[in-house]
This record gives sequence, structure tokens and C-alpha cells, in this order.
Amino acid sequence: MSEDGAKLSGIAEFLNLKNFTEEMDLSQHYVRSRDINRPALQLNGFFEHFDPERIQLIGMVEWTYLNNRKTEEERKYIFMKLLSQGDVPCIIFCRGFVPEPALLSLARARNVPLLGTERGTSEFLAELIYRLRYDLAPTKRIHGVMVDVYGEGLMITGESGIGKSEAALELIRRGHRLVADDVVELRKIDNHTIIGSSPDVTKHLIELRGIGIIDVKSLYGVECVEDSQQLDFVIKLEPWEKEIEYERFGLEDEYIDILDTQIVRHSLPIRPGRNLAVICETAAVNHRQKKMGYNAAAELYRRVQENMVRK
Repeated sequence: MSEDGAKLSGIAEFLNLKNFTEEMDLSQHYVRSRDINRPALQLNGFFEHFDPERIQLIGMVEWTYLNNRKTEEERKYIFMKLLSQGDVPCIIFCRGFVPEPALLSLARARNVPLLGTERGTSEFLAELIYRLRYDLAPTKRIHGVMVDVYGEGLMITGESGIGKSEAALELIRRGHRLVADDVVELRKIDNHTIIGSSPDVTKHLIELRGIGIIDVKSLYGVECVEDSQQLDFVIKLEPWEKEIEYERFGLEDEYIDILDTQIVRHSLPIRPGRNLAVICETAAVNHRQKKMGYNAAAELYRRVQENMVRK
């Protein structure tokens, strides 16, 4: 997403929208609001609290009301008022409805694109909302590697050269899928969902020190890469230090704040002989098990308490 918002051309291409105002370059038009408006009260002239930065959606209800209850002159006046409220990003007509010539002239004069789709309003609205939430989501880039391990989105972080990419490569060879290497682009879709992906420049590529750049998709096949994945937990690799007391039971989860969302993080000390791929796989399965309601550390604690009571 650019600082101006999401390009309307990308949204139109993704949703396969028809452009009734073909002379307008949609790449020069931006959407800044994640919300959508179906004009109802506005069709009767009520514009208090109206947000002109929202996409305006015309469905069956709006279309029927305009054509059965309003004359051509009234419709022209309504749309003139609607388009004069501010910088409306576009108007989208569902169910194959076609804007009348008077509206086309008004839209061209105000430089507002008119788009259309054959799809039903509710179905289209749901997909448009998801697309806008993705395109306009708060973003953050983190130095690390992201892999899909047994369906769990794992991001591996740590200082440069500690072995993140090597761990990811071993996971790929064991049948898991690469999402991003070196830089992970994170998007907050909602309060509970962060999606990780790779910048286009490094998509499907891994850098191995001493070897260089390898193309995972070409070497291991399309089944070993993934464009995006929800972030479920983080493993932070750090050098082993004898003086530090590392977590051994895992009764209390450690968290990292990413885009104002708390994500589980495990700090994993690195030293020769530790199989990082196996540890990552085990961590992924254990994380899934905790989400299903079972915690092995809590079970051990319960058994110890029961044993103490018996004695």
C-alpha cells in the first residue's frame, strides 16, 4: 500500500470489475477507507455523518428505489449531491446494473470512476471488505524468516548469520512451505489476525551464506512455497550462554508485541548438536495442541501436585 492508500486499479483487477469510465486511469485513483457505504439515507438527501472517502455500492435495493421512486431529474440531482460531498473514490454497481448517461457525465465531470460487477451484492460486498482490509491494513516489516509448519505460521527471528535461513531450508526439505526469507511483511487484518508475506523482490528466494541466492520454487517445486500465511507464533534464535537460565517447563508463555497484537514467542538458545528443524516442528505441533486446549506443562504440574497430595 502506498501512503496515498490502495490503488483502485489493483482492487478492480482482483475483483474483475468493469470500468464504465474507461478514459480514467484507475492506477491514479486511490481508496483510503476500509469501510464501504451503501447509500440509503443519502438517496433522500441526508448527508450528515456521510464519509465521502468510502466506496459507494449500488445493489438491488438502491437500484430499485432509484428507478421506481425517482424521476430521471431526481436521480440526476441525487447523484450530483452525492458526488459533491468530497473525493468519492468510486461507485460500484452490482448485479450487472449499468449507470445511465446522466450519471456517467456527472462522474466524468467530478473525476469519479464508475465500476460494475455481475455478482450479487452481499457476496461481492464480503469479498470487497476482505480485499480492502488486506490492502489498507497496518503493515510492519521484520527481519526474519517465515515458514508454514503443519499449517502454523512460524516466524524465525534472530541476529544476522545465526542460522534462520538454514533452519527454514531444512524445514522446506522436510515438506513444509516457505513464506518469506530475510524480510517478512506483516499486515494486521483485524484485532486477532496478522498475515505474513514476502516483498515481491525476494518472493520464493532464500539467501544462504557461502552459497548465495537459491530459488526454492524452482528447486523444490510450487508445493514448497506459499504467498501468505497467518502468523501464529515466533521463535527467536539466540546464542547459547552458560550463565542464562533458560525456560524448561513453559508454564507461562512469552509474548512479543507486533502491530499492537500479542504473539507467542519462544526464545531458543543455539549451540552445536541441536536440530533446529525438529525443534521448530515440535514447537508448531505443541502450539496447535495448546490452541486445542491441551498444555503438556500444565499436565505435568497437575501430576506433580497430585503426587504430593498422595504423599
